[in-house]
Amino acid sequence: MQKRISLTTQVVIVLACCVALVPIATAQRWKVPGTKSGFVTTADGVKIHYLEAKTRLAVIEDVDKPRGSYSRKIWEGPARPAILFVPGWTMPAEIWEKQIAHLAKTRWVVAMDPRSQGLSSQTTEGHYPAARARDIKAVVDQLKLAPVVLVGWSMGVAELAAYVDQFGTDTLAGLVLVDGIAGGDPDPALTKGMFGWAANFQHDRQKATDAFVRSMYKKPQSEAYYQRVIRASLRTPTNSAMALFLGAFSTDNRPALAKINKPTLIVVAAGGPWMAAYEDLHKRIAGSRMEIFENVGHALFVDEADRFNALLDEFLRSLAQAPRP
Repeated sequence: MQKRISLTTQVVIVLACCVALVPIATAQRWKVPGTKSGFVTTADGVKIHYLEAKTRLAVIEDVDKPRGSYSRKIWEGPARPAILFVPGWTMPAEIWEKQIAHLAKTRWVVAMDPRSQGLSSQTTEGHYPAARARDIKAVVDQLKLAPVVLVGWSMGVAELAAYVDQFGTDTLAGLVLVDGIAGGDPDPALTKGMFGWAANFQHDRQKATDAFVRSMYKKPQSEAYYQRVIRASLRTPTNSAMALFLGAFSTDNRPALAKINKPTLIVVAAGGPWMAAYEDLHKRIAGSRMEIFENVGHALFVDEADRFNALLDEFLRSLAQAPRP
C-alpha cells in the first residue's frame, strides 16, 4: 500500500521553490566556478541573468586520397547541442551547479534566472508560464543557442510546454522535464490546502523558506549549502512569489504537449501524489522516455547528481548531432 503523503508535503512538491525578503544588495553571490555571468534583455525590457560555460569543439574531416590521407578542420565553435537549464519557482540558475560543472567539460551550457528570480530584473508583470516562456526564447535567440536542449525543473516544466505552444520545436534538439507537471484537473481538497499554505507562507517568510528549502532534499546537504539556497530564494519578493503561484496553477499547458515532436526525457521522483500526473505527461508526449528515481527529494538532480548527469550524457549522445558551419 502506498504511504499517504501529507497535504503540506504535497504543496511543497508542487510549488517547487518559493520565497523572498532579503534585498539583492545584501545577499551573498553564489559562485559557480568556470562560468561567466551575463544578461539578455527581453522585448518588455526585463533583464534576464544567465550563467554560461562553453567548450569549443573542432570538427575534423579525414579525407582519403590515392597517395594517403589528410585531415582538414571544417568547423570550430561551441560543442552542440547547447543546453539551457531552467530552474523552479524562486530558485536561481546556480541550483544546477553540479550539472554545469559536469557538462561544461564537453558542452555549451547555460543556466538562467527567470524573471524576478536570482539576479534577473524584479518586475510586477509577466509572472505566468507563457510570459516566462518568452523570456526563455529571448535567451535562446540572443545567445544563438539553437538547436538547444531545454531542461526544466518543476514549474519550469509548464514553462517549457508554454514555449512549445508559442514557438514550436524548430529551435529545439530535445527536452528534459524534471519532476514537474504541465497542468492538472481541479482537486478541491488540494486547492484549499495549497491556498491555505500560501496564506501561512506570507505570515513568516523566513521560517517558511527554511522549511521549504530543506524539504526539497532527501539526501543530507551541508548547512552552508542550505543557507546558499535559502538566501537565493529570498531574493524573490513576496508579491512576485504569490503572483507566480497563481500564474502557474491557473494555467493548464497540457494541450501543448501534443505538439512536442523532439526527443523528450522525463525524470521524476518516485511516490507521492503526482505519479499519475507524471504518467499522464509521459503518455501525452509521443515517444517520450520516463525515468523514475527512488529515495530522492524534489531536487533529485542534487540528491542523485551522478545518476542524473549520466542520464543527461546518455540522452545527449542519443541526439542526432551535425556540425554547424
